[in-house]
Amino acid sequence: MRRLPLFLLFLFLLSSCVPTKRLVYLKGIPIDEKEIHKIKSSPYKLQVGDNILIDVKSDNNRLIAAFLKSTTISENSSSTPSVYNIDRNGNVRMPILGEINVLGYTTKEVRLKIEENFADYFKDENSYFVSVKLNGIKYTVIGEINSPGPKVVNQNQLTILDAISSSGDIPISGDKKNIEVIRISPNGTKKFTIDLTSVEALNSEVFFIQNNDYININPLPQKSLKESLTSFTGIASIISLITSTILIIRGL
Repeated sequence: MRRLPLFLLFLFLLSSCVPTKRLVYLKGIPIDEKEIHKIKSSPYKLQVGDNILIDVKSDNNRLIAAFLKSTTISENSSSTPSVYNIDRNGNVRMPILGEINVLGYTTKEVRLKIEENFADYFKDENSYFVSVKLNGIKYTVIGEINSPGPKVVNQNQLTILDAISSSGDIPISGDKKNIEVIRISPNGTKKFTIDLTSVEALNSEVFFIQNNDYININPLPQKSLKESLTSFTGIASIISLITSTILIIRGL
C-alpha cells in the first residue's frame, strides 16, 4: 500500500507536464523565409441584431440632417454618425428614406443602396459622401480562457490573437492547437478549427474574427487526466486511512 501513493504521485506529476510545443504561439519558419498566402476572407454580411454606423457628409448640412437621426446639425457644424439597429426583419429605418433591407448585405452594398436612394434628392452625386460601417465587432470566448464571455471592440478588423489577448489569454490548461471558431451567418452556421501554435494559422480563414463569432478553447488532455488522478488519489487516501485504522484496531 505504501507504493501506491508514490505511484499516484508519479502519475500526477506526469499528467501536469505540458510539452512546450503546445504552449508557444505561431511556431514554424519565420515569416520572411516562408510564403504567407493572402487570407481568403469574404466580406462580413450583416445579420439581425447588428448595429451599423451611417454617416453622411455634405456642404448642405441642413439637408443631410433630415436623413439622419440627429437633428442638431447647424449649417456650420459637421454631422455625426447615427447608429442603426438591424431589426428582426433585417431592416434599418432611416428618416425620409424609410425602411431599407440590409440583411445579408455587406456594408459596401448598403452604402451603394443609400447612395442610390439619395440620387432622388441630390442633383450632383459628388455633393455628398456616405459612409457605412459596423459599430464595433462583437465576439464571445468560452472554454479554457482566463476571462470568458462576450466582448465588443471598437474596431473594423480583429485577429483571433487580439480577441484571445483581450480575454486574458489562454491558461496552460488550454489547447492552442485545437481552437474552435463557430461562425454564424445568414447562410447558416459553420465550425472551423485553427492551430495557433503554427505559423500557418496566419493563412486560416478564421484568423480574422467576424462579428458574432464564438471562440471555444478546448482543454488539454492532461487536464482531464489530472482531474481524474486527483479524484482517484483522494479515494485512495481514504481507503489507505481506513485500512490503517483497521490494522491498528486489530493490533490492539
